[in-house]
Amino acid sequence: MPSSVHHQNHEAKDEQSSFVFDARKLMHQSNIPQQFIWPDDEKPCVNAPELQVPLIDFGGFLSDDPVAAKEASRLVGEACRKHGFFLVVNHGVDKKLISDAHRYMDSFFELSLCEKQKAQRKAGEHCGYASSFTGRFLSKLPWKETLSFRFSAEKNSAEIVQNYLLEKLGQEFEELGRVYQDYCEAMSTLSLGIMELLGMSLGLSRAHFREFFEENDSIMRLNYYPPCRKPDLTLGTGPHCDPTSLTILHQDQVGGLQVFVDDDWHSISPNFEAFVVNVGDTFMALSNGRYKSCLHRAVVNSETPRKSLAFFLCPRNDKLITPPSELVDSCNPRIYPDFTWPTLLEFTQKHYRADMKTLEMFTNWVRSSEK
Repeated sequence: MPSSVHHQNHEAKDEQSSFVFDARKLMHQSNIPQQFIWPDDEKPCVNAPELQVPLIDFGGFLSDDPVAAKEASRLVGEACRKHGFFLVVNHGVDKKLISDAHRYMDSFFELSLCEKQKAQRKAGEHCGYASSFTGRFLSKLPWKETLSFRFSAEKNSAEIVQNYLLEKLGQEFEELGRVYQDYCEAMSTLSLGIMELLGMSLGLSRAHFREFFEENDSIMRLNYYPPCRKPDLTLGTGPHCDPTSLTILHQDQVGGLQVFVDDDWHSISPNFEAFVVNVGDTFMALSNGRYKSCLHRAVVNSETPRKSLAFFLCPRNDKLITPPSELVDSCNPRIYPDFTWPTLLEFTQKHYRADMKTLEMFTNWVRSSEK
């Protein structure tokens, strides 16, 4: 393992593994544990200016109106070259399903710690319940809890979400499992439509990336950021670029998402009618670096819990991440090596804590291992 990668793997020592992020207790403490205090140069800023991100009328794009499609393509291309973030409205996802997904998130995170730990995430895995990153890292821990699970669009993986949550949580969570199964299926459908738009914006056929992700093997994550008595000292999620292909985020009304653009942090205000969409490292590699995977983070507050639903689109495990020939020429030579998504996922779980340099460090790691 190259030393430049290995030093990022701040695995927690044995004595740390006994420390647990119990939101019910910690949210009331005026002195937060040292592990959650971030360095001065990374602490959250107050009143970050709002980022102007384009509002994409997805209904217009899907209606085969050539004028609407051209305008949506232009706006998305502009945003993805600059920072990779845009909002999608008129997306066709059922409002009740979105509301139910938020409601059942409440019902899970309000459980006692021992009940949530029935779905405890195991070391080196990316699915299950996690109380912060305790057990993985010693410092700069995020002030949050998460529940992550796998979704597969392959035909032989029907009800994979529902079955996983039933197995982990028990029969009384059957309805919760059904809601998240339906939500993931809706996100998969939406993401394929967004992939059509991304392909078109890059001068490719609408079908190119849609077909690539048709049998996606993706990740769904429920994020819960409890109140913190010292929100100026910690972060809900530290600065990072998503290693996945595409993130479709639905925020509640509390707010807390911040994006680093033009050397400053900006906020993206909640809009319950819209999904926040951003490009991840894997799609940045697929676009041969033309579209950006942007640094972002989540901040917390002292009064109100914040919740968000994040669907991370990922290709089928055997798909080779290589840019289409149309995006490679003498002016735009290849930037990244070919890889598969599971290789990058393993890198982030075992060797490197995701940050703004994940794709760069992964590229160096792959090339050094090929020598």
